[in-house]
Amino acid sequence: MLSITGSLGEQQCDRRARRQFLKIGGLAMGGLSLPGILRASQDNPKGSRHKAVIMIYLSGGPSHQDMFDLKMDAPSEIRGSFKPIATNVPGIQICEHMPLLSKMMDKFAIIRSLYGCPDQHASDQCMSGFPIGQGGRQSGRPSLGSAISRLQGTVDPTVPPFIGLTIKTKHDPYSNPGYPGFLGAAHAPFQPSGEGMDNMKLKNISLDRLRDRKTILTSFDNFRREVDLDGRMDSADINTRKALDVLTSSKLVEALDLGREPHKLRERYGWGSPDPAFGEDAGPHWMDQFLLARRLVEAGARCVTLSFGSWDRHGGNFTQLPTQLARLDQGITALVEDLHAKGLDKDVSVIAWGEFGRTPRINKDAGRDHWPQVSCALLAGGGMRMGQVIGSTNRLGEVPHDRPVHFQEVFSTLYHQMGIDTRTATIPDHSGRPTYLVDHQSPIRELI
Repeated sequence: MLSITGSLGEQQCDRRARRQFLKIGGLAMGGLSLPGILRASQDNPKGSRHKAVIMIYLSGGPSHQDMFDLKMDAPSEIRGSFKPIATNVPGIQICEHMPLLSKMMDKFAIIRSLYGCPDQHASDQCMSGFPIGQGGRQSGRPSLGSAISRLQGTVDPTVPPFIGLTIKTKHDPYSNPGYPGFLGAAHAPFQPSGEGMDNMKLKNISLDRLRDRKTILTSFDNFRREVDLDGRMDSADINTRKALDVLTSSKLVEALDLGREPHKLRERYGWGSPDPAFGEDAGPHWMDQFLLARRLVEAGARCVTLSFGSWDRHGGNFTQLPTQLARLDQGITALVEDLHAKGLDKDVSVIAWGEFGRTPRINKDAGRDHWPQVSCALLAGGGMRMGQVIGSTNRLGEVPHDRPVHFQEVFSTLYHQMGIDTRTATIPDHSGRPTYLVDHQSPIRELI
């Protein structure tokens, strides 16, 4: 563990015992310890093109019939007050509160008939394809990011393969950025603003202060000078010494530094806050996450997860959603537009979804309750076929009608786009038994 401490004014490092200092070798960065990352990365040339996934978890369960599946012929107690608008793909309509998306629908695909989720307020299903079950969180199975970390390793030795931007919430099941399951801590996501960052960040310098490059570099210089003087690294193995070089080169810190982006692009993404949306116990309206995700996959991450918004609208559905939909509209269209501009649209798959849908019937509090019978998903990029709607629900939006799509079929598709065949790929569990990544192993034929 490396923990650079001291006041911001002095930027002096605490003197650590040699055994404590060498915990740098155990600093897990979403896949391996730093020395392990360096050992495992020898077969992955630095700077090579790679596939990646950005997963946006809409915490609380978004209302499918108020976003992508409006039922204008249904009775008013089901229809609601939102109106559909046309998109740039003939025949596809979406909610009026997502006008930016309507102009880019040719770069997105909608699934309207998603099923296979239980009534659980948790991100487990969205992160892994498995709900909380007898095996615990994610039924003991690895998340998408953890499985990718295990099967494909790192792209660049200085950047973790799996990074989670999800904020901490009081309702802990919202906070899961993707647990490693039986793969263990070696393949857990690296969390820049969570406990993981405490192992490498400068004391009193948070994610918000990463733009202060002079302070960061001064701290690293002081730390390296102290290490060189007292000889604590003399007997460390080569990979542990390289691990220190990784941290002091601060490539990951640079990827997290949004100050390097043009102001005009920052405006396109928007700003927002890292605090929970509406002051509720859920994800934030933090637009920086979308840009951070793009910068991280560009730097070498294979999977980045984030949470966005508060979608558990048992009340005030039609007063809160306009604000929330507008922000999601801005963030996700900026991300996809940016991926296309960077030439990453064939390599980076994007998905936005929640744990279940909402009741067709509006309740007495002008809200919609939990509805696991059907939900929706929005996808983009990854070289998938865009500009289409997959599946439909019945007249009242209650259940899948045409082309039901199981949650795990989406995972099979995302793995497929990463170059992983879920029909053959396995990972050994705790007992060493080969385990398939998902039970529903066929990718969505309309997308690939």
